[in-house]
Amino acid sequence: MLKLSLACASAIALLAAAPAMAQAPAAPAAAPAAAHYTTADTDIGTLLDDPAAKAVLVKHIPEMANNEQMDMARSFTLRGIQQFAADMLTDEKLAAIDADLAKLPVKAASSN
Repeated sequence: MLKLSLACASAIALLAAAPAMAQAPAAPAAAPAAAHYTTADTDIGTLLDDPAAKAVLVKHIPEMANNEQMDMARSFTLRGIQQFAADMLTDEKLAAIDADLAKLPVKAASSN
């Protein structure tokens, strides 16, 4: 358990120290045609802010989803941080998360 917590904290600390890798060049904040959340395209903050999506993260990666340091990684995607936490975010685990996220509707952005 301690090893898992340390690995999670290390991965998040690496993210905070690597702002140059933060994101791809400016993309639209919300893709209007997006049908589902994904580990490749949806930032962690969006997933954490949606209770149903957060429940998927808690199911698959509770050590990360319940870690208060995840707030530092809100602008990243899970695929984007995979390189920093490869032992916790395996391709298989991300595929399982994607499968569960595909079952959830994306909340519509407010149009003001």
